[in-house]
Amino acid sequence: MSGITIRPAQCTFNFGDCVTAFLTQPGLPFASILAAERIRRVFALHGGLFGRIYSTAIVLWAFLGQVLRDGKEASCQSAVSRISSHCLLTRGVGVDPDTRDYCRARAKLPEGALRQLTGEIASNSEQEIDAKFLFKNRHAKLIDGSTFTMADTRANQEAYPQHASQQPGIGFPIARFVVVVSLATACVIDAAIAKFQGKETGETALLRQLLHCFAAGDVAVADRFYGNYWVVAFLTLQGVDVCFRKHQKRPTDFRRGRRIGYKDHLLTWSRPDRPEWMSEELYAQMPLTIRLREIQYVVERAGRKQSPFVVITTLFQEQGEQEFTSDEIADFYGFRWHAELDLRSIKTHMNLRHLRCKTPAMVHRQFWTTLIAYNAIRLTACCSATLSGVPPRRISFARTCEYVLAGWELLSGVASIPAHALLQYSEERLMQIARCLVGNRPGRYEPRVLKKRQTNYGLMVQPRAVLKERLAHGDNSFETK
Repeated sequence: MSGITIRPAQCTFNFGDCVTAFLTQPGLPFASILAAERIRRVFALHGGLFGRIYSTAIVLWAFLGQVLRDGKEASCQSAVSRISSHCLLTRGVGVDPDTRDYCRARAKLPEGALRQLTGEIASNSEQEIDAKFLFKNRHAKLIDGSTFTMADTRANQEAYPQHASQQPGIGFPIARFVVVVSLATACVIDAAIAKFQGKETGETALLRQLLHCFAAGDVAVADRFYGNYWVVAFLTLQGVDVCFRKHQKRPTDFRRGRRIGYKDHLLTWSRPDRPEWMSEELYAQMPLTIRLREIQYVVERAGRKQSPFVVITTLFQEQGEQEFTSDEIADFYGFRWHAELDLRSIKTHMNLRHLRCKTPAMVHRQFWTTLIAYNAIRLTACCSATLSGVPPRRISFARTCEYVLAGWELLSGVASIPAHALLQYSEERLMQIARCLVGNRPGRYEPRVLKKRQTNYGLMVQPRAVLKERLAHGDNSFETK
């Protein structure tokens, strides 16, 4: 049977249907953050509203469904199948199974709209979160970076070349990205992407593109890679406090500076010479010195690093009256590990480790759609936490994602569900999510080894075309390596 088409007048899928599965219904906390009016405004601002069969709303809904799934269900063919099923159930007509129209429509989604929507979800949710979930009534933001690979196409290789140590034809294009994450809500506030290697592609260079994520009074938390003079200077000029691990190349001498306590003192960093990337005008605006507090502590737990941690911070008061004790700063810096866990959730559960799109423009769209879906899941967890009184970070991200997917297609047909029934359903589901807590396993640690054996296939050390040519001539010796 030939494919069934749908008439444009019958395609009435809207942005409200698109985000209903995230359980942010009117009457619940954070309902206004993922409201249909907000999404429509953002896409209209970037000229991203289009209609007919594949409207902006239904394409965004299908794209979100793709990044939330993995395996066969993450394909474009599976996305078209879900659109067709939805249209058959709600309108009585389906769409052609050919994926070309869907792929063309997906390419019309403006990257700017996707990025803006990601940031608005994160910023608004952090502003509305209960103050008891903040760090001493202050907004703490985590900084960290990672990489992802993408489909090995010529366009992707030109924009994001593979690692220089790999031979041409046997590697994958690779990109580096840095994210700023809210400690309270775990939402990604913004991100920056660049090539893996080259000038201005390092994590500190990408962080300079994200300084707008911080407001006066915030606290930035990051590992020692970010603990250099310029990052600290940029943040303190904005009125932002820092709590970084000290870089290993900087010497530590607690005999110097003003002593506050044991392994706890104040020191001064002097402005270094102007780097190549900084203009003379910007260099002149940098402070000549920065006053910092330095503490050292050891985590005495099984399975943890026993080497001393040296942390630098601006969390002190010059008059001698301490706002934070050294133990409080040590505990606070321990929250930095959440950045690693959040990146693991994004790359593993949201399949950001390897993106399947074949052009850089579509890779960017998939990247931002993934972050929208991630923030929407975190927003659902925040809503559940507010109703139950549980800290948002105690709620399992993976389990929340499973609950959202369980009602994905069902809740998209909200027109047939009465508003009061939908609200009751959402409240009950959110209370169920609140019981899905991250396991409390104090002192647990595991050796970093694999039990499951790998396959016997060798690694590709020559381009595929060369290997196929060898096979054509009867040479299959590489298969036994």
